Amino acid sequence: MRALLFDVDDTLTTGGKLTADAYGALERLQRAGLRVVPVTGRPAGWCDHIARMWPVDAVIGENGAFHFFYSEGRLHKRFQDDAATRAQKRARLDAIAGRILAAVPGCALASDQPYRETDLAIDYCEDVPRLPPASAERIASLMREAGLTAKVSSIHVNGWFGDYDKLAAARRLFAERFSLDLASANRELVFAGDSPNDAPMFAFFQNSVGVANVRAFEKQLPAKPRYITNGAAGAGFGELAEHLLVARSRRG
Repeated sequence: MRALLFDVDDTLTTGGKLTADAYGALERLQRAGLRVVPVTGRPAGWCDHIARMWPVDAVIGENGAFHFFYSEGRLHKRFQDDAATRAQKRARLDAIAGRILAAVPGCALASDQPYRETDLAIDYCEDVPRLPPASAERIASLMREAGLTAKVSSIHVNGWFGDYDKLAAARRLFAERFSLDLASANRELVFAGDSPNDAPMFAFFQNSVGVANVRAFEKQLPAKPRYITNGAAGAGFGELAEHLLVARSRRG
């Protein structure tokens, strides 16, 4: 294996926390020579920190709106849209947010919304009492009616203007940063995730892995992972990391 791409919330983290074991697994994977790339719906503000501070080679954020990487002492940012286009879309998203909050009782703007550059994140279970799956689907439906691409994660419903997603961003990152075509190198790559917004990645990667909690979304997944770990969330991630490290050591 040459690289591991992975979701963050409820794939790497557990109950909203990044455990020492999961973080240590990242460091061991990178030291073993794998490219390590989080692919998350989390905001630009988080991804700035991740790219600078974590043992990763790059990070894709806001479901594919950009990738960041830290190199030669500074942070490099690559957005799908230029700054003017992002600002124009931001104003339209704010208006859509108000309509959704009024239409779906109990939901709220995600607490990380102020740190987002490109998308709208509606919280249905992270910092609000958990809403039923039908409410998350209602939020996604309202987003689509307003012209957004919408994806349901394990904590938020994310919506944005544009047809990009996690997979499109991964293709761009690996071509630009690592001179690697994802399709050609597919057998040498692994993706790990846990929720419906990971479906394009599950469909594309031959080595697609769901941590055990992905089973909660089985009926909502248009494409399912080829493998599922025994452990959930960060424990499942650690299980996958150990498998990759053992296989790499046997080759070595």
